[in-house]
Amino acid sequence: MIKLRSKKLFKRSSNSKQNAASNGACGGYGNGTGTRTVEIEWEVRPGGMLVQKRESGKGVGEVITVRVSTGSAWHDISIGATSTFGELKAVLSMVTGLEPKEQRLLFKGKERENEDYLHMVGVRDRDKVLLLEDPALKERKLRAMAGGPKPMGPGPYNTPIEV
Repeated sequence: MIKLRSKKLFKRSSNSKQNAASNGACGGYGNGTGTRTVEIEWEVRPGGMLVQKRESGKGVGEVITVRVSTGSAWHDISIGATSTFGELKAVLSMVTGLEPKEQRLLFKGKERENEDYLHMVGVRDRDKVLLLEDPALKERKLRAMAGGPKPMGPGPYNTPIEV
């Protein structure tokens, strides 16, 4: 968070001194010259844009609940609204046992990259995300568990030919 000071100028009248004293809750103070200094808080958004910090509770500290479907089960995950899909994958790895690189997350019919932010894509509280296991990695796992032939290695299917 970055704090910058800005000055607001206003007409000097008999009521302005009373207003300046009563508006002390705004973070400003009167200096007797007719100017009032107001402290404005700034924040850097994930896209890199510098904007004035929001006053409402919806912002950086907001926690949302995302319902993740794995095909056969639902998982309700609480995560920060400004988190990335990569961070959501890390949380899901603890719940499902799938490594983050084995997961594919789909939101609104599109696969999302690890660097995409939830709030930038439009994920809100109680939205649904689909979790799929990467088919290529799933196939490799099944082959390894079945003890099938290993590619590019000596075996009954890959016998070297000598000439």
